[in-house]
Amino acid sequence: MIDPATLITYLAILLGFVLIPGPAVILTLARASSAGTRVGVATGLGIAAGDLVHTAMAVIGLSAIILASATLFTLIKYLGAAYLVYLGIRAILEKPQTDLATGGAVAITPRQAFRQAIIAEVLNPKSALFFVAFLPQFVDPANGFVALQLTILGVLFVLMGLLSTLLVAVTAGRFGTFLRRNPVILKWQGKVVGSIYCALGARLALQER
Repeated sequence: MIDPATLITYLAILLGFVLIPGPAVILTLARASSAGTRVGVATGLGIAAGDLVHTAMAVIGLSAIILASATLFTLIKYLGAAYLVYLGIRAILEKPQTDLATGGAVAITPRQAFRQAIIAEVLNPKSALFFVAFLPQFVDPANGFVALQLTILGVLFVLMGLLSTLLVAVTAGRFGTFLRRNPVILKWQGKVVGSIYCALGARLALQER
C-alpha cells in the first residue's frame, strides 16, 4: 500500500489542481450555465468516466504505448480537438431551443452531455500524459503491487476532480437559470458556449507532447 506521507503529499497536489480551472471545469461551467444543473452534473460525471478510462489505460500500460508513438499521440490529439470544435460549431449555429419548465435551459439531455463529455475526455492525450507521467512519481515498488497503487492514485484523482466539477455544475446551474431568463443572454449563450468549445479544441490541437 501507499505510505501515508506520500498519500498526503499527493492529495495536497491534487487539491491544487482542482482549485485551478482547467478544461474539465470550463466544459462543466459552460454546460451547466447554458443547459442547467442536471446537464452540468452529467458533464462532470462524463469527464470522471473518461478519467477512469485513462486510469485503466495507465494501469495496463496502453497510455505509455500511445505516448511512445508520435503518430498515435498526434492522431488522438487531433481527434479530440476536432470533436470539441464540432461541438462548438454546432452550438454556435443552432438556434436557441428552450424548455420553459427548466427555466429556459438549452434543450440537451443529461445523457447526451454525459456521452459527449466522455468522448472529449478520452480523446484528450493531455489526460493520458498526466496519468503516465505524474502518477508513477508516487508509486514505490517496495510498497507492494504497482498496478494497485496506480489504481488507487487514479481513482483518488477522479474523485477529487468529480467533486470539483459537481460543485461548479451546481453553482453555475443555479446562476445560469437566472441568466437564461434574460432574452439577450439567451440569444447569445449558444455562441459563447460554442466559442469556448472551439477555443478548447484549438488549445488541444496546438498542444505539444
